[in-house]
Amino acid sequence: MINRVRSFFQSYHPIVHSLICGTVLARAADSMSMPFLAIYLSRHVEMSPALIGVTIGLGPVAGTLGGFVGGTLSDRFGRRKVMMSALYVWGLVFLGFGLATKPWMFMILAMLNGLCRSFFEPVSQALMADLTEPERRFRVFSLRYTAINIGVSVGPLAGALFGLAAGWLPFVITGLIYLSYASVLNLLLNRFGIRQIEGQKKEHVTFRSALHVIVHDSAFRLYILGGMFTAIGYSQMNVTLSQYAEHSFVDGVTLFAWMMSVNALTVIAFQMPLAKWAEKRTALASIAVGNCFYALGDVGFALAGGWGTMIFSMVIFTIGEILTFPAGSVFIDRLAPEGMRGTYFGAKNFSNVGQFLGPWLGGMLLVAYGGTTLFLTMAFVSLFSTVFYWAGQRRYELNTGQSIHMLRGA
Repeated sequence: MINRVRSFFQSYHPIVHSLICGTVLARAADSMSMPFLAIYLSRHVEMSPALIGVTIGLGPVAGTLGGFVGGTLSDRFGRRKVMMSALYVWGLVFLGFGLATKPWMFMILAMLNGLCRSFFEPVSQALMADLTEPERRFRVFSLRYTAINIGVSVGPLAGALFGLAAGWLPFVITGLIYLSYASVLNLLLNRFGIRQIEGQKKEHVTFRSALHVIVHDSAFRLYILGGMFTAIGYSQMNVTLSQYAEHSFVDGVTLFAWMMSVNALTVIAFQMPLAKWAEKRTALASIAVGNCFYALGDVGFALAGGWGTMIFSMVIFTIGEILTFPAGSVFIDRLAPEGMRGTYFGAKNFSNVGQFLGPWLGGMLLVAYGGTTLFLTMAFVSLFSTVFYWAGQRRYELNTGQSIHMLRGA
């Protein structure tokens, strides 16, 4: 056991381990506060439900474009500068949430929160790829995704506890945690010579050149379309699924809470076994199989008659999540030209348009036709998204003359 642990830590760069551990801490802190923002605003700030919705939605809107900007800046000026600037500002943003009193303040803070996330997360993924051999990258992205779910499974409970004392306290604690994380990470980045690693670029990246490459990369455009359709289906889990459970099952709110816990626990339990399976397949194969599990989960939701079927369907749905999320990062890693990995990871945020369209479309289907039609439709949408990933891979092969194995996760 000791040898296996030692081998694990020696397999990856110390900064990779630092980012994974930091992800647990940061996501736990984030989920301790942000899920309660709407409740906090409704109780302590004079804001209508519609304005609260707009305020919270400003973060993802800002992040959609911010990812491309942050990724391009990291390719041009280095990962370290962009990551650390975003992380320090992020900590101050959370402190701001705890101290703000006016609606306009929260709107600005929500936008800054989305920008900081869109700057830090794609760039940190690009740095993890920079520091890891290609055959190990699927495992690294899987570890990162597991870390996210560990943090998310712990954070809301802590937020509920602290929120009982004072609504502003979780935001202040989150801000202090982020600032502490930034200080430690900055020391580690200096200690392990990241400045030298990040300086090894083959071309001078500008916004114009980056946009030119992205616009003319047909394989990447097809990947973004596939990601948009996948996001439309996946977004139902966070929005319409709770409404469907509440109105269709006895104690539906409690059922949905259990389903969310099952989602996080399934990721933690099955991430590594499924990562070992996926490492031996192409990224496209993992995405295609994952989309099939998404579809099966949606069919289960549509036809469920009780708690047992809903919870089992969530396990199936989550397996799709486990396979597609890391594989999507591997797909981007293979598509990105050398020296533009940050740009591509950041531009991946364009697929988040599906996160905006999904709740809107899902809400209309739920009201007009009911949950059965909604989730059967989303099952089809998930399967259909695979067509764009397949077309993107074929276009990549035609453009580069490389075989299907160039998109292999291992």
